[in-house]
Amino acid sequence: MNGGANVTKIASRDNALLVRVRKLSRDPVAYRKLNAMWLEGDHLCRAALAQGRRPLHALISESAWDDETLRALAMAAPRVARVPEPLFKGLGTLESPGRIGFVLPAAAPAELQAGIASVVLDRLQDAGNVGSILRSAAAFGVRQVIALKGTAALWSPKVLRAAMGAHFALHLVEGIAAADLHALGVSLVATSSHATIALQQAELPEPCAWVFGHEGQGIEPALLQRCALTVRIPQPGGEESLNVASAAAVCLYEAVRRRHAR
Repeated sequence: MNGGANVTKIASRDNALLVRVRKLSRDPVAYRKLNAMWLEGDHLCRAALAQGRRPLHALISESAWDDETLRALAMAAPRVARVPEPLFKGLGTLESPGRIGFVLPAAAPAELQAGIASVVLDRLQDAGNVGSILRSAAAFGVRQVIALKGTAALWSPKVLRAAMGAHFALHLVEGIAAADLHALGVSLVATSSHATIALQQAELPEPCAWVFGHEGQGIEPALLQRCALTVRIPQPGGEESLNVASAAAVCLYEAVRRRHAR
């Protein structure tokens, strides 16, 4: 029944594995310190497995252990910890905590891949926005997302939840400086409500790297000057009504629409 997994029961809040998972779930950059990350909920766990990621541990609540489907999911890990309900609830930050989670090895630092369509995040602060943009990138076939220094940690629990598994389909690079973007070898494209060229009228470079900036400050001026093209998203219902995640979805959809039309 255990499928080769080592199954143990945890009874103490001070168990070393639970202490580690609590740190991973509450500190957005703990994955860098502990070289591991916490995936909460069966959706993220399945998404990781579907992309060939293998967990170090599965943690499953006692009630979920009685669910044949969730128990089988937990058995994908070599080590499984059965956790009493009250202790499992203390591992997450969700109002309705998932009843299963994986501890995965942290992703190895990635290098820029040159010559491919990309998204560049310039100091975005909101984890929900970052996760939504990752989802849009994966959905519209942009395989590389680059987070400049000052952007919310890409593998933090909040970004992982917001991206809904998109991480595992993307090449993610984080913590680099804007000056390093020259290695991309593709044109940078930005959006601005002050641009004269509307998105639907612009001749978009192919491939290109879309740059999206800080929620309040926008793209850093020196980086904006380096962009080969700046376009405006028409908003007849009112200026400044799109947040950065919505703007990213519009731009990435328009780029993929044109590729398919050709």
